[in-house]
Amino acid sequence: MKKNIITPFISLAVVFFDYITKRLIVSNVTPFEHIDVLPFLRIVHVENKGAAFGIMSNLDNRFFIAISIIAITTILIYAYKAAKGTEIYALSLILGGATGNLIDRFISGKVIDFIDFYIGKWHWPSFNVADSALTVGIAIFIWSNFNIRKA
Repeated sequence: MKKNIITPFISLAVVFFDYITKRLIVSNVTPFEHIDVLPFLRIVHVENKGAAFGIMSNLDNRFFIAISIIAITTILIYAYKAAKGTEIYALSLILGGATGNLIDRFISGKVIDFIDFYIGKWHWPSFNVADSALTVGIAIFIWSNFNIRKA
């Protein structure tokens, strides 16, 4: 990240949009209410105390805060010392996503999810902007490392 000035702005943009969208949901959609947007997309208000897909929701919030801080610190160290090329952008997305969800955990002890994709009765677990950034960032990171090793 040290050589690229845009990467902190990517992380900050993710945190900003994640925070704003979650606050809009909390202010305007009651928990478990849904708003149909498209035949396969709803806006919902889900409070997730666990990790991805709500797993480990029985664990204390401090556990998830600690894991998030360790992950963010590791990403920052790796980004500063070793990341190059596309990896830097991927890590910026991951950092923004991890920070966005960490802020939620500090504020309320849970993460607000609100995007709900479904087909018929099949639903993908609800997610948020931070989760999207994490997923895209991880995919880019894996792809960039796969391409580096192939070359």
